[in-house]
Amino acid sequence: MKIIVGSRGSKLALTQTNWVIDKIKQNHPQVNFEIKIISTKGDRIQHMPLDKIGGKGLFVQEIEEQLINGQIDLAVHSMKDMSTDIPEELKFSYVPVREDYRDVLILNKKYKSIYELPKGAKIGTGSKRRKYQLLDYRNDLKIAPIRGNVDTRIKKIETENLDGIVLASAGIKRLGLEDKIDYNIFYLEKDIMLPSPAQGILALEIKRGRKDLDNILKSIENETSKIQAEAERAFLKGVNGGCHVPIGALCNINKDTLEVTGLLGKEDGSKIVRKTLVGSIDEAEYIGYELAKIILKEIN
Repeated sequence: MKIIVGSRGSKLALTQTNWVIDKIKQNHPQVNFEIKIISTKGDRIQHMPLDKIGGKGLFVQEIEEQLINGQIDLAVHSMKDMSTDIPEELKFSYVPVREDYRDVLILNKKYKSIYELPKGAKIGTGSKRRKYQLLDYRNDLKIAPIRGNVDTRIKKIETENLDGIVLASAGIKRLGLEDKIDYNIFYLEKDIMLPSPAQGILALEIKRGRKDLDNILKSIENETSKIQAEAERAFLKGVNGGCHVPIGALCNINKDTLEVTGLLGKEDGSKIVRKTLVGSIDEAEYIGYELAKIILKEIN
């Protein structure tokens, strides 16, 4: 059997795709794979902020079209880039194990942590979620809008004279950059910065009815990550979220209990509401939706 996998062309996207292929091969060595690189609108338009060119789904549409048309069999995405409404012909298959959900500050060598940054330090990020949580924690910081792949953004510390930038830890770890970059790394724990819903989780998207693929992908399923994805994406759907407003969510699981923390802000960051709801592990989606309702009521 041969599986054609669609992927964006960035180093991180290809690393993630190859990670999935390696995991599948451990259980199904007889399956052959071909990677097809697909350019998306989000890759082509690099000079504008994401919320100005269409928000979530920008890195996905062209890939989904090829899935629907049968040009590829499987697509590997960062789940945090996925809209909550995927085309009805498609679905997410099994969810593999989550990488680190946190965000990280990549800091100029002069500083080791967020606490050492001087007043008025300049931090690069193109995300409203990151921007307004940083400012909520340290309102003296200056935020500079940046975009691009991981390497490009790291280079901007020098080229744009920044004191640091914010990235997803998952990308840094998957690319093996923790010990390779000449900067200090400071992990932002959830009390400072809630991640994007499903950050660090990969989405394996296939066409409905492809039982042959489901049977193969089941071998890399991780139950904990699946439940976290359900709760966090239910919250995202419940607040009707895109790239225009700051949204964060994190589901923690302890035995048969789950705790979902959600964050929603106004578009200009003038108000941010953060709440936590606890429930049973078998009502992940319900808890996510309920939390969204509570927070929406408070923000409006």
